[in-house]
Amino acid sequence: MNYLMDTHTLIWSITEKEKLSPLVRQTLENPANSIFVSAITFWEISLKFSKGKLELNEIVPEDFPKLSLQTGFQLLPLNADESASYHKLALTDHKDPFDRMLIWQAINRNFILITKGSQTPQYSEFGLKTLW
Repeated sequence: MNYLMDTHTLIWSITEKEKLSPLVRQTLENPANSIFVSAITFWEISLKFSKGKLELNEIVPEDFPKLSLQTGFQLLPLNADESASYHKLALTDHKDPFDRMLIWQAINRNFILITKGSQTPQYSEFGLKTLW
């Protein structure tokens, strides 16, 4: 199966594994699964860190791509088609642009989004599958 990690899921998988559900830990550890981290996630981490809204202790945002690869995750670029077709994602009361683009990538690529986000169920009717 192909999975896309939400930003908090990536951070916790590297810094605080105990915050992950048992199902998520099992999914991440299963070598039969392909786990992807979007470039959008690295952008969100960097932006929130620069604004002082995210503490990473001894890690800096630049470490996350390398740490992701070392953990066995695959890096997922944001491509031009996804960017240009983003307007097709249904408008909801969920306004976070990072979450919405991750949702759009997951829907377009038929990936399961690993997230604890409470806003994601409203996208299930548009094809979003989630795991927590």
